Amino acid sequence: MTELEKKICESVTQDFERRREERRKTESGWILGMNFVAGNQYCDVMPSGEVEEDVLSVKKKAFNYIAPMVETRMSKLKRMRTSLKVRAFSDEESDLKIAMLSNDILSNATERIRLNALVDEATVWSETCGTAFYGVFWNNEGGKVIGIADKKPLYEGEIEVEIIPPFELYPDSPIIASIEQQPSLIRARVVSVRSVKEKYGVELVGKDSAEFGTIPLVSGMRASCGLHDCVLLLERYTLPTGDEPDGKLEIVADDTLLYEGALPFVNGEYGRRGYPFIKQVCMPIAGSFFGASVVERLIPLQRSYNAVRNRKQEFLNRLPLGVVTVEDGSVDTDELAEDGLAPGKILVYRQGSEPPKYLDCGDVPEEFEKEEDRLTDEFVKISGMNDVSGSYAYPSGVTSATGLQLLIDRDDAKLTQTAGEIRECMQKIGTHILRLYKQFAGEKRLVRMTGEGKKVKLAYFSSSDLTADDIIFEEGEELNGSTRKNLVLDLMDRGLLSDGEGKLSVDSKNRILDAIGCGSFENMSDLTSLQRNRAREENLGERALVLSEYDDDEVHVAEHVRFLLSDSGGREAEMTRHIICHKKRLEEKNGRREQDTANP
Repeated sequence: MTELEKKICESVTQDFERRREERRKTESGWILGMNFVAGNQYCDVMPSGEVEEDVLSVKKKAFNYIAPMVETRMSKLKRMRTSLKVRAFSDEESDLKIAMLSNDILSNATERIRLNALVDEATVWSETCGTAFYGVFWNNEGGKVIGIADKKPLYEGEIEVEIIPPFELYPDSPIIASIEQQPSLIRARVVSVRSVKEKYGVELVGKDSAEFGTIPLVSGMRASCGLHDCVLLLERYTLPTGDEPDGKLEIVADDTLLYEGALPFVNGEYGRRGYPFIKQVCMPIAGSFFGASVVERLIPLQRSYNAVRNRKQEFLNRLPLGVVTVEDGSVDTDELAEDGLAPGKILVYRQGSEPPKYLDCGDVPEEFEKEEDRLTDEFVKISGMNDVSGSYAYPSGVTSATGLQLLIDRDDAKLTQTAGEIRECMQKIGTHILRLYKQFAGEKRLVRMTGEGKKVKLAYFSSSDLTADDIIFEEGEELNGSTRKNLVLDLMDRGLLSDGEGKLSVDSKNRILDAIGCGSFENMSDLTSLQRNRAREENLGERALVLSEYDDDEVHVAEHVRFLLSDSGGREAEMTRHIICHKKRLEEKNGRREQDTANP
């Protein structure tokens, strides 16, 4: 190893230790939240910064109220999620084609990587710890085999999206909120020595993961649950600067420099290189890189709730056992203590004395019930889950379906911030995917295309066909689909979606069904959609401009005129002649129809 390589290893290692020390208290809060969700709720952060369990609370019970709250929030956030859709930058035919191609690429990529499952996994981390990260990479050994070189298969490459826990990513400054503005990021993870050798060709000596102290363990888990024969891999990403316009990536493991070079991915705006990471937070905090979690806010309530329930349980346990009172000398107390007052027991007591009896301990104090109800209400308010969504008990005085729906909509509005963070992350994932395809797709790559009428075909595209900076992602649907549905139905009732004759075209019906969440009905290939799809193929030059007997002249004229008004692509004269032919035939058909009407 050269002197320069040693300096790089020392720099990366010292930088990592500094960042880990700065973030130690934050990590303790994450581990505490993980313990409370798992049910280990008699632990706390010690002055040393470590999370330790209270050994004196072994007999106390934990009444886990946090876990169902988190599960309810996750189920509602999953229902609010939207799919990735790209809208054309303008009405130009070229922009429409790019938007259609981008939609097909995103659809295929998200289905292959199972994006919804990845978002669910990231949401578990963000709801528990407050922050989660996505890593969007290009895997050169992914995709189909396109050839063989040196007896080794060559792959076309494919997108790879990975969920990164907050424990693995260390920012340069914890007070810079935006990940794109961080001067550098360090990703620290424990990997096996075998994977290091396969990827970098360097053989290292492995250790147990417990020695690195980077894997969080929930209380009750032993260090043996970790990994074995592994090393700590440090990856330092540095943004481009004036001296290094392509940025820098340095990878170090076991004081050995494995890689040094420019940032690998052109995933920033306007063709710049940037981080392959995307941040998702539960609730952002001003002036903080990491977000806050709902679990963090519920921990004090959970401690009070456990205390109340345990004291209440102790009082209830004393009631069935009872306390027996006896007059001094009236019975044999040793025998009574051993046998008790069992059913059918013959009890002999001194004549003239009072017989033994149970002491009246009274009922459970009303304060216990009041305090338990108050804490339950606090749980609901802080978590954002009210009685309508969290239970089957409806608020008193609300009986109409509209009133209950308004309460549910108001409840959903409390999750607007978190749901917006998830949608923004999905948007950024889509942008990174398109930019990586633009960088690595090459000159010819196969993709499954889907046109109107759900007509499926295979087509080739090149990286030059993608312009990720010239597309606009569609805004997500409302948090509750009923709001959007009710709005569309109200517009239909008022006649604002009908034509001059008060009718709805087949195309308008399909668009309305898609708007209210019934897009699957578009799978019915109606003739209008098929005709429009054929006309667009003629616009793009994929089909010859020839009149067919089964062409709908009105639909073809509308599509061809739209093409000429947006971008004729140098085919104005040819397209104009074709439109004239359609119009002549349409006039002839209308003339014959009028004659048939006049002479029945």
